[in-house]
This record gives sequence, C-alpha cells and structure tokens, in this order.
Amino acid sequence: MQRRSFLLWGGASALIGGGSIAAYRHWHEIKPTVHAPGRREGHFLRDRKALPAPSRLIETDIAIFGSGISGLTAAWKLAREGARDTVMIDGPEANGNAAGGAYGELAYPTGAHYLPIPSTECVHVREILADLGVLQGDHLAEKPQYDERFLLHAPAERLLYQGRWQEGILPHEGVPQAELAEHRRFLAHMDQLRTQRGTDGKRVFVFPAALASRDPAWLALDRISFAQWLDQQSYRAPTLRWYADYCCRDDYGALASDVSAWAGLQYFCGRGGQASNGETGAWLTWPGGLAPLAEGMAAKSGIRRETGTAVSLEAKGAGVEALCFSIVDGKPQTYLVKARKAICAMPLFIASRVVKNIGSMGFDPAQHLPPYRPWLVSNFLLSRFPLEQAEAPLSWDNVVYGGEGLGYVVSTHQDLRQAPPAKTVFTSYVALAGQDPAAARRWMDKASGDELLELASRDLAAAYGSNFRYAVERVDITLRAHAMAAPAPGFLSNAGLAALRAKNGPILFAHADLSSYSVFEEASWWGYQAALQALA
Repeated sequence: MQRRSFLLWGGASALIGGGSIAAYRHWHEIKPTVHAPGRREGHFLRDRKALPAPSRLIETDIAIFGSGISGLTAAWKLAREGARDTVMIDGPEANGNAAGGAYGELAYPTGAHYLPIPSTECVHVREILADLGVLQGDHLAEKPQYDERFLLHAPAERLLYQGRWQEGILPHEGVPQAELAEHRRFLAHMDQLRTQRGTDGKRVFVFPAALASRDPAWLALDRISFAQWLDQQSYRAPTLRWYADYCCRDDYGALASDVSAWAGLQYFCGRGGQASNGETGAWLTWPGGLAPLAEGMAAKSGIRRETGTAVSLEAKGAGVEALCFSIVDGKPQTYLVKARKAICAMPLFIASRVVKNIGSMGFDPAQHLPPYRPWLVSNFLLSRFPLEQAEAPLSWDNVVYGGEGLGYVVSTHQDLRQAPPAKTVFTSYVALAGQDPAAARRWMDKASGDELLELASRDLAAAYGSNFRYAVERVDITLRAHAMAAPAPGFLSNAGLAALRAKNGPILFAHADLSSYSVFEEASWWGYQAALQALA
C-alpha cells in the first residue's frame, strides 16, 4: 500500500502502537475480489472478434435487449398489458446498475442503492411500487402510504466535518455565520424554484424530465454549468460549493463545473415526493440497494430471460433480427433472435456499436453520445461494527467532508431487530469525478487490487483509522467504467438523443441515457414508454 494510505489508516497517535502494526498486517492480507461487469463483452465488441455461426434461433413477438431498470420496466409493463410472448436478453450483467450481491444472508448493492419516494408526476414509478406492494393503497393519492420496512428510518445521514460527525450532509456545526447565512439563502432559493412553472404551465424541474417545462427562458440554464450559475447567484461559501459538488457527483458522477446548470437545479428541485407516513422527500431503500426492485419487476413480468449480449441488431423485413453471443468456458457461443419489435435497453455507448445504421436514425455517436463517468462500488464484509465517536450515531449514509469518495452506506441499517446483527456490510461509493473520464477508465483497467482498495477505503480510513481494519473479512470491488451518462451543458438540446426518443419503428430505444443521467425515474420512464409503443 502507498505510504499516504498507511498514514491515513494508522493516524498520528497510532503509528507507534503494536495494535496499529497488527492492523496493518491484517489489512495487508486482505486481497479484494475485483469485478468488472461488461468489460469482457465490451472489449469483444470493441475489437470485433470473429464469432461462430448461430447454434439456435429464438423467435418472439417482442425482444428486450438489456436487463437494467429500463428493460425490466418495459418487461413489467408489457406483462401488465397482457403481452406474454416476450424475451429478454440480459446483456453482460443481469439487472445492470441495479445489481446486487450477498454474503450469506447479508445483501448488498453493487450499483444504485436508493429511490426517492416518487412525486405525483412519477405515476409510472408509483404503479411499479404499488404492484410490488411497496406503495400501499391508492397510488394516485397525493400522499400515499408506503411499507414502513422500506422507508429509510433515522438516523439517515451524517457528515464527518473537522474531525467530528454531525447530522445531515450540508455542514452546519463549526461553520462561520456568514456561510450559514448563504446556506439558508440557497435552500430558500431551492424551495422557491421547486414550485416554479414555465409559460407553458409545466413545472420547470420535475422527474421525469420529459414532463418538464420547455419554456426557453428556463431552458437557457442548460447553456452554462451549475458552477457558473452558482457564481452568478453569488453562492461562494466553500462549504456550500463542496455540497453542490457532492450532490452532482452523487447523481451524475461529475463536478458542478461539468454539469449543466439545469441538471444541477433538477437535482435539488425536481423531486419532493410525499408520503402519509413519511417526511417529504423521504427515501426508499433495501439492504441490496435497488436489486430487490429489479428482481420484483422481473418476477412480476414472468419474462423469459436469456444470458448473452447482442452483437448486432437491425430491422429486417417486417421485424427485427439480432445476433447475440455469450461466453462459455472462455469461448463465444451465438444465437439468433427474431422478433416483431425490439426494445433496445442498452446503454447508448453499446447501442451505437450494436444497432446497424444508427446514423440513419438521426444519432451520430461522434456528436451525440453523452460523456460517461466511471465509478467504484466496494463492499466491505465486517465481522463486527467498528467503534463510533459519541457525537452522532452510525447512519445509513455516512459522508466525509472533502473526501474523494461519496461516503459509505450500511446495508443492515434497515434491520429493525432490537439487537444489531453480528456482521454487517459497508458499501463504499467513489465517483471518479474531476478528471478526464477516458483517463480514469484507463487507470481502472490497469490498477492493481491494492490500488483499488486504497481508493475504495479512503473514507473509511478517515472515519475509523486503523481500528477498522480488524473488522474486515472480505472486500468485493465492482468497477463500473461507464457507470452513468453525465448531463453536461447543452444536453437538453442534443438532437441525436431527441431523435432516438422520438423513434417509433421496429427498433425502440429505452434507457436512462436518453435523459443523459442515470436515475430510476428516468430509466423506468423510457422503459414504460417503449412498452406502450411496442404494443400500439
């Protein structure tokens, strides 16, 4: 491990203690298991290696390519409408960015880990949650009731600031009064914008973004970055600017300087769902992140699922044809899929290589692909809970001010048993923001397990010092080199994305990339719309 990492872990007071040396030795023996879903298949597509002839044929009415939230929503909606002659080609990772794993009975996320309760505009999300029993009663009610097991309970979040924990993510204790006044002004401003409507009568900021106002005066925000907008509004407090960067990294994997001002404000103003038994803007979460939702939708749909990845997808005759492959024992095997309609629920950086003649559909990958931001999602299996400082209890979300990571989530937080479990899982999130995404991906591709572990554990090192090492039994690191599209300035006027959103033919597109940012509300919206188009 690097010297800097060792100093972080040991802490100045522990470097000379035998316990610190023992902890270092124990930590040095931990060898993380590194997962890179899609890397092998992606490189295969990139290099265009030769494939054997198809060994079988699958014929169906509607084929869905990709099993993330968009594809699963499409499958769920098709089943709700009575369409059963459907097949899903999973792609390189079942459930995509909503995937999860488990250490025995301890579930954990390897991708997205929460869902804000949906607003009244997010009827499609409410329908899904009602069908899965998460939303109880009338899903069209202004304040529906949610299953208490999935509403995030207190303490929800805390921040390590100036060596001490405090409740919430925006710093307040130990912050100068002038900065606190700026915090209050910013939050009041967000409250005002949350209800703002354009000249067309629509909310300016809302999820899904397809329902937002198209008032040109408000769309002009997309011409500048969120950092520039903050400057224009004289929001300069260091703590507030850190908070803005943190929020943009959290949802978009990028800094405020790399995110459209419209998208930055969308983060703060677009949600605000209400519940009869929860606070406004409350979150839904599960130990396995969004994996239980994904699995629930798959089960409800009853769709036939096939392992494999599409190599080519094209309109042929009155339908579509796709060549798919999977790698078995290191060797590729292929099969052919023929259908009346195809729902392309793959990320666009993959679809641009798979869908034949995508340029004729108005989408030029060289111009229209959004930037993709890389992430690390790391799960630490702990034999016990580490010792905590007294001022603020362990929370579901735990963030380190100024840290390179996005903090860590406690998978067992929703466990309502009186006694805490003997073991737990801490999930660390790191968005490689602030650097060129391609360079960050090259680093991820070449980094050793020790280098990845050093980065993944920095927030935990800051929180616990060397004591944390003793509790670690195992570490699994998931590399998401193209984790999410980022809404850079100008994304709302991306003509290629608009063309794919409007496409209505044998091939339909459904992915969060159509919105240029990867959140459940957007992914599910495009899957829902594609299902309706496929049935029309």
